[in-house]
Amino acid sequence: MAYSVEPIGFVRSCFKEKFAIPRQPQLAPAARGVVELIAPFNQGDAVQGLEQVSHVWLLFVFHQALEDKPRLKVRPPRLGGNASMGVFATRATHRPNGIGQSVVKLDKVEADRLHVSGIDLLDGTPILDIKPYVPYADVIAGASNSMASAAPVLIPVSWTDTALQQAQSHGLRLQEPLVELIEQCLAQDPRPAYQTPTAQREYGAQFWDLDVRRHYPEPGMIRVLEVIAAR
Repeated sequence: MAYSVEPIGFVRSCFKEKFAIPRQPQLAPAARGVVELIAPFNQGDAVQGLEQVSHVWLLFVFHQALEDKPRLKVRPPRLGGNASMGVFATRATHRPNGIGQSVVKLDKVEADRLHVSGIDLLDGTPILDIKPYVPYADVIAGASNSMASAAPVLIPVSWTDTALQQAQSHGLRLQEPLVELIEQCLAQDPRPAYQTPTAQREYGAQFWDLDVRRHYPEPGMIRVLEVIAAR
C-alpha cells in the first residue's frame, strides 16, 4: 500500500549547501533559520499554543538525497566513510523514504512562520510535520548508543585578521551571529574523514550568502582565510 504526504512548509536556512552542516541538531546554536508555513497552515490556528514550547521536532524530507532504489547499508561519516552499517542503525541522509527528524530551539512564533535555531537543515528543506518537544517523554535516562556515545571532538578554529573583520562586518549586515556560526560549524571539522588535508589545500563552505574559505595549517587545526560574497 502506498501513502502520499505533502509539505506543510519549507525551511529558510543559513546553510545553502550540505557542506559544513552539523551532523546533528543543537551542535551549532548559532545556526538559525525560519520555517515558512504554507496554506492552510499559515493562518495562525495551526501554531496556537506553540509559544509555550521551547523546542520542537521537525519531520522533514532529505530532498537532495532521494533515490529510486533504497539502500540497505550506508557508510556513516562518523566511521570515516569506509565502514558500512545497516541504514536503520544510522542517521544517514539516504533513507528508504527520505524522512529525517531534528529537534530545534523555537525562538519565535508567528502566524505563518517559526524562527528556529540549532538547526542542521539545508535551505529549502520541505517540512512534513511539527511536534512539540516533551522533556519528560523525550529524555530517556540510561539510553545508550555505543557508535555515537558523545558529540564530535572539536578542533581549534583561528582567523586571519582580514577574515575576522569580514565576518564581523557581514554579521552586522545580516543581523546574524556569523562569527559564532562559522566557528561552531568548522570546529566540528566538516571535511570528509578519509581526507588528509595539506596546509596548501583550501576548502570552502557557504553560510547565508557568503563563501567561507579555510585551510588546515597543521593537522587538527583550522584557520579561516576569508569570508566573501558567494558566487
